[in-house]
Amino acid sequence: MRVLFPDIKPYATQRLAVDNLHTLYIEECGVSGGLPVLFLHGGPGAGCEPMHRRFFDPQRYRIVLFSQRGSGQSSPYAELRDNTTGHLIADIEKLREHLHIDRWLVFGGSWGSTLALAYAETHPERVLGLILRGIFLCRDRDIQWFYQEGANRLFPDQWEHFIAPIPAAEQHDLVHAYYSRLTSANELEQMRAAKAWATWEGATLTLENNPMVIEQFGEAHRALSLARIECHYFIHHCFMAADQLLRDAHRLRDMPGFIIHGRYDVICPLDNAWALHQAWPEAQLKIVPAAGHAASEPGIVHELIAATEHFADRLA
Repeated sequence: MRVLFPDIKPYATQRLAVDNLHTLYIEECGVSGGLPVLFLHGGPGAGCEPMHRRFFDPQRYRIVLFSQRGSGQSSPYAELRDNTTGHLIADIEKLREHLHIDRWLVFGGSWGSTLALAYAETHPERVLGLILRGIFLCRDRDIQWFYQEGANRLFPDQWEHFIAPIPAAEQHDLVHAYYSRLTSANELEQMRAAKAWATWEGATLTLENNPMVIEQFGEAHRALSLARIECHYFIHHCFMAADQLLRDAHRLRDMPGFIIHGRYDVICPLDNAWALHQAWPEAQLKIVPAAGHAASEPGIVHELIAATEHFADRLA
């Protein structure tokens, strides 16, 4: 079973102003002359973390990580203005040009898989290959499943905590009800909603209950950006047309890729990955039998490392 590479530190960090409002936090790790790979974090709103550096052999890869608009160490924190999928795609191109990279491998999980697909379908000439985990197609039914009706039947105990901040009269449309609170001028109401939203995600992330993960998701700074930005994207259908990612998957036909998904993923059910594979059969689909959604699940780690090693062998 493959495991994460040892912890490493960035060899360079910087901040890149992408417009008059937003500035991105950027890290480069590994070796400057290695195979360039872009890591796209989840959420949206989660930010990049030290663990994200460890899916790649630092002796073979030039690992580029950045926190998307409003996330992590990017600024302004938890900002919703000028924060759309189109803006993020444009940011990735600005980052690529800023770093003088012609083409790169793109790696993304959960929302990161969504953004990776949207970017690759917009700029296929800039992508060497895709490694995608926990596919999220951002269809309305995918959002409904997790935030209205579906996942609540598997986690009724955790669901009680999720709906607690919302009066019964508003529970027929929880995403809109949360949005009104997460954008409220009342900071206490905003934080209560953010912690409930983020904790629901943390409680359903792993195959087995993991109190440490739940605690991490409920931490105030992480919870606020995650909840505000996720809800902002979901209420706007992720700023994409219906079924856009599947409709445009033909643009990936000449692109190698891996689709890695946990069999028991509750946040993004397996039919997301299955539908993508039908639209993009050239990619290798890896269904991990004993895994949920988290990138830290041992079986998912194994498949992700196998994929990065495959590309290092093939493209280096």
